Formats: sequence, C-alpha cells, structure tokens
Amino acid sequence: MPTRPCWAEIDLAAFAHNLRLLQRTADASTLAATVKADAYGHSIALCAPAAVEAGASWLAVTSTDEALTAARACAEVVPRILVLSGPFPGDGEAVAAYGFTCSVWQREHLQELHGGALQCGRSELPVHLEIDTGMSRQGVAPEDQIEFLETLCTFPTLRLDGVMTHLYAADESDHAATQRQLKRLADSLCAVRERGFAPAWLSVGNSAALLDRDLRSQLAAMASRHGLRLLLRPGIALYGVPPEYDPQPPESAAASSAGLLPVLRWKTRVTSLRRIAPGEVVGYNGSFQATQPMRLALLAVGYADGLSRRLSHRGHALVAGLRAPYAGRISMDQAVLDVTGVPEERLRTGDEVVLLGRQGDSVVTAEDHARWAETIPWEIFTAIAARVPRIAAG
Repeated sequence: MPTRPCWAEIDLAAFAHNLRLLQRTADASTLAATVKADAYGHSIALCAPAAVEAGASWLAVTSTDEALTAARACAEVVPRILVLSGPFPGDGEAVAAYGFTCSVWQREHLQELHGGALQCGRSELPVHLEIDTGMSRQGVAPEDQIEFLETLCTFPTLRLDGVMTHLYAADESDHAATQRQLKRLADSLCAVRERGFAPAWLSVGNSAALLDRDLRSQLAAMASRHGLRLLLRPGIALYGVPPEYDPQPPESAAASSAGLLPVLRWKTRVTSLRRIAPGEVVGYNGSFQATQPMRLALLAVGYADGLSRRLSHRGHALVAGLRAPYAGRISMDQAVLDVTGVPEERLRTGDEVVLLGRQGDSVVTAEDHARWAETIPWEIFTAIAARVPRIAAG
C-alpha cells in the first residue's frame, strides 16, 4: 500500500449517476461508455465494471490492451467492447478469443482479425467499418469505400456489424463542419446497403453530440432511415465535465449538463510548514520572492504526478476550506502553497489538501486547471500519473 500521501478518489456513485443521466438524455439510443485512456485517467479497472452495473451494454476503448483490462475487470458480466483504434499487429488472437468488436478501415486490419479468428476457431467476428468523413485521422476515405467493402467480402470470418465515424466539431454551435460530415456519412451508408450489407449499428456521436438535442435527433433519424440502431459514445460527460461548446452551448445541452456530477477528487497532504521573511525566495531559480512575512505549506505532489508546471504562480489548491495559491515553481515531486491567509489554528502538518475537487464551500475544477495550464480538461485528467493511486469512493 503506497504511503506517499497523493491519491485520487473516484466517486463511482457519481459516475453511475452521470451514465444514467446520459442514457435518459439519449432516449432510445444505446450508449457505449467510453473508458479509453484508463477511463480518462479515472481507472478503467474501477469505471468499466461501474458502467456495466449502471446499465451500459457497450464499452469503448482505445486498444486491445485496454479491452482486455476492461473485460477482466468485468469478469462477471462482460459487455460488448468496441476497440476504437482498430487492431494492431498481434492483436487478432486476443480480439477473436474475447469477441471484441474492432473498427476497421484498411486491409491489414482485416488480415489480422481473420487470422485471429482462424487461430481461435471462431467462425464469425464482428467489425465496425470506420468512414473518414473529414477529420483525416483514421477511417476509409469515401472514395475508397467500395473497394474496401469488396475486400471485406473476401474474409469469410468477418461480419460487418456497424458503420462508424467521429464528429470532430460537434462542439461548434453552428454545426457547419458536422453537417458536411453527416452528408458524407449518409452517402456512405447508402453505398453499404447497395452492396448488400446489413449492419446493425450506426456508431457516431460523442458527449457534445449526445447532449445537443437537435444533433442527437438528426443522428437518430439517419440511423432509422437505414434500419440501424444508434450507438452514441459519450466520454468527458461521463466524468462530470460538460463539453466546451463554441461559442456557447445549445440550450438543450446546457440543461442536460447541469445535472452532471464530478467524479474525481485529487488530494494530497501538508508534509511540513515553515515561515519565511521578506526577501526570501521559494522554489527553483528563485522565481517567487516574499514581499512580507509568509507561511508556506509543502505538498507531496509535483509535475511527475501530473500537476502541471504551468500552474506555478497562477493556480491554487484548497486547504482548511480556503484557497491557497502555489508559491514558486512546481517541482517534480513537490509543490509549495502560500498559506499566509489561512489562520494558523486551522492548519497542521498532515492536513488534507484538495488539488482538484471540493473542500467545504470551495471547489477547484478540471476546467480551472485547464485554464491555468492553457489546455483542456481531457488532458488534465489523463495527465494524472499512474503512480497516483485511484481509490474507489462514493
């Protein structure tokens, strides 16, 4: 059991609440709880079984490695698992053994999965065809789709179970880019049907698309026209953070997001206290200099734990229910808080410090960290290092 006081509490009750709220918002559509990137830094080992217990019939992960972690964590009831980045060389046997569903868009994927199915004696393995509708990241280009479908027909163990794409600008309120993507997707679905394929699923739509009623309705209508079931893949909203719409969220998205609960609380403790006189400096290169008598609290957390060095001189944490700013540069394994404004009688060595989350009436959010670090909440969560234990709470 680690003794260094730096840990993250994962509120599984809040996680389950968020999933159920999103499911209600999605109406009749099915959700694939996106637990890739170690559940956005929240622990796939904790969140995958919590998602299944809360009603998720699908999980979405990055890789076969993550799919195996999720499947083993959900040993009693294993849901369908969608591998978003396709199979990598050597993945075929594990995919076939567990019956994972991989996205595919190039011949090498088909060869890998077909080989795995033959090795495992599996007569049929489901795949989801990914269409590149404009992101230019992964997926078959629409003009190459027919040739790819013809190639798919030469691998008898593989069954086209779904068609998918990724909406790269669903958080842009004018939806101009999204409408161009959906036009390409609609054309691709027609081509799939014309070639005699009968997939069951249309897998498209992240948190931003799910929460936006108009966009979600458009996706559901497209799925219905082609006799498909809509599979939405919420990510960041599961963890209690609404998508960042530009320039502002649609009313429907704002209303649904209001019910989301934060899932992660990141904490440490005061490991020592000291006083410094005016003129003394704090941290590397003396970038912080005291202008008055000050009291400082040393914390057992640093940038090796994922506390961004960009928070130096600009971020704050919570101690004794009060905000305290970081003093000096955040180090690899330690950080210093200016606790001059915290009454001495309320602060002792060993006291709990909240880096991200609520303490009393004060709160520090992932959005706060993102603003200070000039990044996005997704990166804040996933940057929390593996050496920070995730502990189930709630």
